[in-house]
Amino acid sequence: MFSRILTRQSTAAYSAQVERLKQALDSADAVVIGAGAGLSASAGLTYSGERFETYFKDFADKYGIRDMYSGGFYPFASLEEYWAWWSRHIMVNRYEPAPKPVYDNLLKLVEGKDYFVLTTNVDHQFQLAGFDKKRLFYTQGDYGLWQCSEPCHRRTYDNEETVRRMFAEQRDMRVPTELIPRCPVCGKPMTMNLRADDTFVQDEGWYHAQSRYQDFLRRHEGMRVVFLELGVGRNTPVIIKYPFWKYTHNNTNAFYACINFQEAFAPREISGRSVCVGVDIGEFLKDVCE
Repeated sequence: MFSRILTRQSTAAYSAQVERLKQALDSADAVVIGAGAGLSASAGLTYSGERFETYFKDFADKYGIRDMYSGGFYPFASLEEYWAWWSRHIMVNRYEPAPKPVYDNLLKLVEGKDYFVLTTNVDHQFQLAGFDKKRLFYTQGDYGLWQCSEPCHRRTYDNEETVRRMFAEQRDMRVPTELIPRCPVCGKPMTMNLRADDTFVQDEGWYHAQSRYQDFLRRHEGMRVVFLELGVGRNTPVIIKYPFWKYTHNNTNAFYACINFQEAFAPREISGRSVCVGVDIGEFLKDVCE
């Protein structure tokens, strides 16, 4: 059984939840942020609608692609077109800051606190906003990294310099052939370092981040920890949502918060130490910061 979702329909109840989270954060020994796609969407990194039309109208007109997500799976006929698509996608979602200051407000919320971020997002907006990169664990990959498509070895490669050139030099939905990335070991085409199947490369950096996260949890066992879940859906609940519920249940000093426009809920077993609010994340964080 789950606790009831609270929306902004009741101003008094909403204000009470804002205050509850403020108090929990003020008294917390540590904060663990769990972030899903809803956080970036709230920050303006939407994959469809006007933003998609702004950057991909030519692809939409030619191929009938209707959003950035599905475009990433389109079987383009050439690598020149494939990388024209992906260089734009990477550029506007990884190397440009989010349109709205949601990540900035989140950073204000945890400034001066002992925090760690676990996220399934691959856009690295946390780092762009100024979060300490040693306190970040990106479990599902990074738009800013490439790997061998085979993969013939377990290493990833920074793509910023080449992506910026691809973005600037592409013409007619094609990048110059000489910019197509190939594996320096086997010569096969490179691909995105995104978890889509069993070819995903978990490199040294991935394992170091995982180790730092696990160590953070161990060091704060039994302490006053706020598990702050933001925009996590049901696609991969075993990464953030279910563990956060378990950690809160097992630690009677812990507090759980779920802010999700559509799916804000918690098990009744921890509802007395939870805040679940079905509102826009950006609005809520702004209210908590005030």
